[in-house]
Amino acid sequence: MNFERKNLTDNQLLNLYKRLLKPRLIEEKMLILIRQGKVSKWFSGIGQEAISVGITAVLEKDEYILPMHRNLGVFTGRDIPLFRLFSQWQGKASGFTKGRDRSFHFGTQEYKIIGMISHLGPQLGIADGIALANRLKKNGKVTAVFTGEGATSEGDFHEALNIASVWDLPVLFVIENNGYGLSTPTSEQYRCENLADKGIGYGMESHIIDGNNILEIFEELTEIVASMRINPRPVLLEFKTFRMRGHEEASGTKYVPQELIDMWAEKDPVETFKRYLIKLNVLTTIQDDTWRAEFIKEIEENLLLANSEPEIIASYETELNDVYKAYDFEEVTPSNETENIRFVDAISQGLKQSMMKHNNLVILGQDIAEYGGAFKITDGFVSVFGKERVINTPICESAVVSAGMGLSINGFKAIVEMQFADFVSTGFNPIVNLLAKSHYRWGEKADVVIRMPCGGGSQAGPFHSQTNEAWFTKTPGLKVVYPAFPYDAKGLLATAINDPNPVLFFEHKQLYRSIYQEVPKEYYTLPLGKATLLKKGNDITIIAFGAAVHWAIETLEINPQISADLIDLRTLQPLDKETIYNSVKKTNKVILLQEDTLFGGVASDISAMIMEDCFEYLDGPVKRVTSLDSPIPFTKTLEDQYLPKSRFEKALFELLKY
Repeated sequence: MNFERKNLTDNQLLNLYKRLLKPRLIEEKMLILIRQGKVSKWFSGIGQEAISVGITAVLEKDEYILPMHRNLGVFTGRDIPLFRLFSQWQGKASGFTKGRDRSFHFGTQEYKIIGMISHLGPQLGIADGIALANRLKKNGKVTAVFTGEGATSEGDFHEALNIASVWDLPVLFVIENNGYGLSTPTSEQYRCENLADKGIGYGMESHIIDGNNILEIFEELTEIVASMRINPRPVLLEFKTFRMRGHEEASGTKYVPQELIDMWAEKDPVETFKRYLIKLNVLTTIQDDTWRAEFIKEIEENLLLANSEPEIIASYETELNDVYKAYDFEEVTPSNETENIRFVDAISQGLKQSMMKHNNLVILGQDIAEYGGAFKITDGFVSVFGKERVINTPICESAVVSAGMGLSINGFKAIVEMQFADFVSTGFNPIVNLLAKSHYRWGEKADVVIRMPCGGGSQAGPFHSQTNEAWFTKTPGLKVVYPAFPYDAKGLLATAINDPNPVLFFEHKQLYRSIYQEVPKEYYTLPLGKATLLKKGNDITIIAFGAAVHWAIETLEINPQISADLIDLRTLQPLDKETIYNSVKKTNKVILLQEDTLFGGVASDISAMIMEDCFEYLDGPVKRVTSLDSPIPFTKTLEDQYLPKSRFEKALFELLKY
């Protein structure tokens, strides 16, 4: 190992050594504990400590780091109390996830560390969002995000690098190239000679650094980070290192040639640096022994604290209350001055007034800036709010959703526009595994609204016509809003933006320019989880949402003799059970009309709820009228057959006669 101290003082050298030594000693203890069954799982970073230690030493305490599960040196480098780490690994309450997630799958705003999820890739996009927030704040801060060589094959890696490059975001993309992704060697992971070469494709500066040489890391990163603060830009770093133990301890290393292990053992970052310092007469063996004893004592004392902490007691109330961040709805009463506007105008107006109310609100989406979006909802926004808050994105939904989470973490509110709700499938993972679970896992809000132009009726075919709300209503942690009228759309959108929880906001495209209503001109809010009783009757309850509400209204207008309660759900999660049950208990018959397909749709869950909770009040079966269980077709004849509108009247009369 070729160490060069350059201008570093003795104290700086010794500080780096102590930073390396502490996580190594913790790891050695963990390996003992896992063999004793006192820790459930461990991902060892032995042999890679210099990367975590060097980067953490260079960054300022208030700069975010997004590590992975082999980066213990990040956590110790930020001086997190050891008993809290030990409690985290044992699933105790003093940890960071209340026993809900393990190892390093957590974050902490106190120490500006944002941990990974097992899907790996989304954290790269989160780093983009954090860095975007720093750029908007003009604070000169740098963000560092870690990934392994295996995860560079994920689409999120490429999306995040592309976004960072296009937007000149000050992100250090750190690749720890440690030889194996579980058991798959790098020769089966990629074909370029060096992963740093991938930076060329994104017009990004990149460097290859010896990941076992703490001085090379510290010196190069000090220079790079100083330059990034003056000239904000992303930098790709490939650290050549090696994973000395298994992917996790249970997997072992039998697939690794012994000569390879022996070669890298000679490059051990802790032992080689220790020998170098002793050779320089900067460190003595006595001092080394003293520090080791002090660290071991600290480790044992903190383990004792964690071990003495009682096990978590399971509580239904606690678990369910933590799925969402608490939010007290703030009612803003509509003004008396109204205007007759379209659904699309109400959405646009609601967005604009929320942008005025929240200076930290940023909109991300494809073609939303000068072009105004596919449906012209943000037309003119750039001239009012500027391109810093109305941001065109590349076509990469996954990283954009993750960037929205990064904005939320760093003090902003984010709106992500899906050009069509169908396209959300390419951003599905960060929505259901990142946004939805963050508050439950480690108490961090996800202040992100995903706008979802959806629905059929315009002969747009299988990829531009879906109404896919059921993908999300079954995911705890998400809220789902689906208005049918301009008045509701504007007020509910304002509330969705105020709410610190992730909200999927569905906007039916066929309603955009066909439905008009008197809508208050000024800003106002409406509560989530409250349905509207549009019509009152005694014979039957009709439950619908979105465009289906208008199909039900048309049917009742054609058949004025039908006495029906017509419920517009407005929000699907949370759901207004009280309004539904009160109506069912009065009319004793229920029909549900939805545009989505039958199996697994929202109507199915509501039907099951009614059967379980209101069975004794029913005078007939709960009827569901939905689209065909097929993809939505293109031509008008096939689409008309697919949609349930034409079948609703017949089903309604059949149930009334039951």
